[in-house]
Amino acid sequence: MKSDDAVFERCCQLLSDNHYAVIDDFLSSREVTEVLAGLKHKFSQGKFKQARIGQMEEIQKDTNIRGDLIYWIDQKVTFAIMHRFMKYLESFRVYLNRYCFLNLKDYEMHYAIYPEGTYYKRHLDQFKKDDNRMLTFICYLNFNWKEEDGGALRLYLKDENDNENVMDIYPKAGRFVCFRSNLLEHEVLLTKRERYSLTGWFLNQKTDLKFLK
Repeated sequence: MKSDDAVFERCCQLLSDNHYAVIDDFLSSREVTEVLAGLKHKFSQGKFKQARIGQMEEIQKDTNIRGDLIYWIDQKVTFAIMHRFMKYLESFRVYLNRYCFLNLKDYEMHYAIYPEGTYYKRHLDQFKKDDNRMLTFICYLNFNWKEEDGGALRLYLKDENDNENVMDIYPKAGRFVCFRSNLLEHEVLLTKRERYSLTGWFLNQKTDLKFLK
């Protein structure tokens, strides 16, 4: 993983200026391979479930809106590479609180697999009845990804005149993306090959994943 201070400072500046940040080669090829091995191991054990939309009593499955498979990562039980990644995330959380004044308390994350032909329609990560999610972060695990493979993360951005523009970010191996969960609507465009990632959120309160188990 890239040197803490340089990446943290760059992310903070980009988040302040644009509400999103993209850092390439955040994970080395070896680190991507290790994380991907952990993801595939959990998949081989049948641990992944169809992702759902909504929250609490309104939660539901709808593959016409969202087609990914996910596995929520327990911070206490995981692979060595993930321990290092989570230690890095905790350092990032502290840095964001100190320099971006975000008052982040915790984070949650899951592995995600988008099978060929799936997507996730335009949405906002922060729920209407719960403002817990403050920052979304994604680390991509796809070697040799090409634009013709699709599967881009599309961010919807507003300029100074309130005109809407889009930014397409392709899920290349080692690429790290973070953005304001409450501000940026986004979608995952249809993918033409299997697509892997680590996806998570920095939260303004302690995480509780009991309802997902």
